[in-house]
Amino acid sequence: MTNRRSFLRGAALAAPAALASPAIVRAQDTIKWRFQTYAGAALGEHVTKPIIDYINSAANGELEIELFYADQIVPTGELFQAMQRGTIDGVHSDDDSMASPTPLRQFGGYFPFATKHILDVPVLFNQYGLAEIWDAEYEKVGVKWLSAAGQDPCNFNTKKEINSLADLDGLKLYTFPTAGRFLAQFGVVPVNIPYEDAEVAVQTGELDGMAWSGITEDYTVGWAEVTDYFLTNNISGAWIGSFFVNQQRWADLPDHLKDLVMSAIEAGHTYRNQWYWGGEARLRATGDKLELRTVPADEWAQVEEAAVNFWDEIAEEGELQSKIVSIFREYNSTINKAGPPYTNG
Repeated sequence: MTNRRSFLRGAALAAPAALASPAIVRAQDTIKWRFQTYAGAALGEHVTKPIIDYINSAANGELEIELFYADQIVPTGELFQAMQRGTIDGVHSDDDSMASPTPLRQFGGYFPFATKHILDVPVLFNQYGLAEIWDAEYEKVGVKWLSAAGQDPCNFNTKKEINSLADLDGLKLYTFPTAGRFLAQFGVVPVNIPYEDAEVAVQTGELDGMAWSGITEDYTVGWAEVTDYFLTNNISGAWIGSFFVNQQRWADLPDHLKDLVMSAIEAGHTYRNQWYWGGEARLRATGDKLELRTVPADEWAQVEEAAVNFWDEIAEEGELQSKIVSIFREYNSTINKAGPPYTNG
């Protein structure tokens, strides 16, 4: 009996160590990812870093993600290829900037006049079928699409005043590939340079400004320091961007960590919704670095009409493009009928 009691007492004392051992094993087998965002460090602090911090804090050492900003591992235009081959495990970007090899490329970033406000993007993906399309198309090319969300509108911040469409002629602007293709018909000269070089390019005269963001980013990243005017007209109401992961790396991730990653991304979407929505209003109303300018609505209507023709051109490129354009048309018809606050007038 004495020996039996001694054995049980020894087993009880050993139990905590036995229970703790799986944590030690997990720490030794930590899954490590390298993740690059399209955003520079100042902007990435708000649009990407909160998600990565959330994951690293909550994963209990099972998953550690190292975050890199624009062009730090590879140029933004090579993000997709780098993720596909596993050089980078995950990416936050729009399809256009990362040169997606899918027909979805031109619909990411700023597809002209596809959206009016930031919340249009999750509605289009979750209620109008874009999520299923994005998921299926990226599965074909070895990448796991996780989630999309909206951000800021595409306005213009420039050294020169823009008061009419004629003022766009000859402007050298840093912008997205598809936005640049659309704006070229109004005389804009799209310039493709690394993200972090844009500010200096304005100072040296290589650029006249940017058609890249709303006013929140202009102040956050320093562009309001080198440009003088902000055009309240925009060519799109919200940026469309997504989170992606290398397909095999996602498949290898345990289900509970997949749930954690998705929770972090959704929390990040919520943060950006309020950060941009509030920032656009506050900085237009109280910002002291950029003077606001507006092209009259009847004249800007020419740009909106040009977008209708642009949509027709894109729809003719293929069955999938036609399907996506039809979704944009259906959604825009709905919100136009609904009126304010879904539309601007």
